[in-house]
Amino acid sequence: MAAEAEPLPPPAPQPLSTNEEQTWAMLAHLSIFANLVTGFLGPLIALVIYLIYKDRSRYVAYQSMQALVFQLVFWVGAGIIAVILWLIGSLLLVLLCLGCLVMPPALFFSLLPIAALVYGVIAAIQCSQGEDFKYWLIGDWVRGTYEPTEE
Repeated sequence: MAAEAEPLPPPAPQPLSTNEEQTWAMLAHLSIFANLVTGFLGPLIALVIYLIYKDRSRYVAYQSMQALVFQLVFWVGAGIIAVILWLIGSLLLVLLCLGCLVMPPALFFSLLPIAALVYGVIAAIQCSQGEDFKYWLIGDWVRGTYEPTEE
């Protein structure tokens, strides 16, 4: 009997070129625009980019993880808080005439997703130009694990 050949290990993932890194990092940040149409797919797109390219580029892994966390906090999180505050404010306004006290924070949290959209575009532009972008607060938190290496 012939001995069975051992299966070959899968080939190592090829690193991305600088241009590809810039493109995928930019697309990860621009995935925030998917939220305008769907309300929630932006973080999923950033997650998919992260999962596909995390072994091929630390830069893309870092930028896409930042985009994912940023969207979860400032788009999804702020949206949920805004809806809750508007509901509480409306109920308080009807029941106790105190709803006006909740309206300013509700308005603030309602505008956060729009500000996040602008910030995501700024991140995408910087990544498309080959610059390392770091979101305020989120970048330092994510950087410990996915810090881009200097080549």
